[in-house]
Amino acid sequence: MTEVTREFIEGLPKAELHLHIEGTLEPELKLRLAKRNHVDIGQSTIEEVRKSYQYDDLASFLAVYYPAMNVLQHEQDFYDLAFDYLRRAAANNIRHVEIFFDPQAHTSRGIAFDTVIKGLRRAVVDARALDVDAELIMCFLRDFSKESARKTLIEAMPYKDWILGIGLDSDEHNNPPLKFARQYEDAAAAGLHLTAHCDIDQKDSIEHIRQALEIMGVERLDHGTNIVEDPDLVDFVAKNGIGMTCCPLSNSFVSPVMKGDEIVELLGKGVKVCINSDDPAYFGGYVNDNYRALAKEYKLTREQVVQLARNSFEASWISDEKKALYQAQIDAYVAKH
Repeated sequence: MTEVTREFIEGLPKAELHLHIEGTLEPELKLRLAKRNHVDIGQSTIEEVRKSYQYDDLASFLAVYYPAMNVLQHEQDFYDLAFDYLRRAAANNIRHVEIFFDPQAHTSRGIAFDTVIKGLRRAVVDARALDVDAELIMCFLRDFSKESARKTLIEAMPYKDWILGIGLDSDEHNNPPLKFARQYEDAAAAGLHLTAHCDIDQKDSIEHIRQALEIMGVERLDHGTNIVEDPDLVDFVAKNGIGMTCCPLSNSFVSPVMKGDEIVELLGKGVKVCINSDDPAYFGGYVNDNYRALAKEYKLTREQVVQLARNSFEASWISDEKKALYQAQIDAYVAKH
């Protein structure tokens, strides 16, 4: 068996499809923005900020995650946040990225939608200089009301050309996908792509996955590895080419394992499962770190690692022509190595 080396993973062209831009707020940037915007975050050193990133389940993570966003106040802050990530994306040889952002997490604290999206958009445009093709996916916070989601979608419409699709994230407990069925129908009618989080090991996980796939018609599932509990749904995603965006390192924070067995099983069944970093500033690693952790722990072959990278492009929302170009880059890289 050919060893999957660190160098091989680092050089492999790949896409990232499950990345929360707010989850890339590294302690250094958080402290810098707090000082710039005169926001008292209760910490004065990078080490103190790092120590504040402590959690052991989804609820405790969100309790740290959302207050950290208070340092994001101005358009330049959102630009700095996104461009810092995009530099790291380039270093991880990510050629295409579809970035989640949570406007309600900002508008609910008095930051204008316009401020958020203009800062992110400028970073997306400037990322072309890094040879990174970037797009934005607007997520609804599922623990907010469906009325809040409706208003957010209306606010987004003037910027529709800057938004590739919509997603659904935050606390899933008692917030099933169907709560937002109307907003998803409206988004689809506006020409936006559809994805949704179905977090691991949640109450009613399979029912939520079924709603997202069979009723709401999502084109991708974010997380979603509990799907292996229902072979019929696994067959459904395989036959319909539905992508699944898995995040090994973040899985390991809320589960004893990184759901590697499920990822390998789905990969073997022809599902377009791919590897992503989720909230890398909080979960200890960017996309290459996730590839390495999974490859090491589950003894992946080089062929499996390459297939995960191929899937990341195939599950993306880019043209067939772009997909072919990126697949050719993978072919050339593999042939050379």
